[in-house]
Amino acid sequence: MSSTSQKHRNFVSESMVDKPVTALAGIGDVLGQRLEDKGFDKAYVVLGKFLLCKKDEESFHYWLNITCGANADKQKDCSSCLMEWSDTFL
Repeated sequence: MSSTSQKHRNFVSESMVDKPVTALAGIGDVLGQRLEDKGFDKAYVVLGKFLLCKKDEESFHYWLNITCGANADKQKDCSSCLMEWSDTFL
């Protein structure tokens, strides 16, 4: 089993409130700016897309790739972060 990043652990440990998209694991400044440019400025907006994909990682990974150019590692980091958060809080 792989370990999670500190960013991942911080994100899933509390309510999402009004966190920026860059608070998500796997989303740094560059990918965050690309997402913001497409209207995905907050973590909860990306969560909405994840839920619209029915928490299907393959669909969400594809969306992340075409929307902001996230590579496979970044896609997995982000989706696992959102999956754990939604399993805890939803």
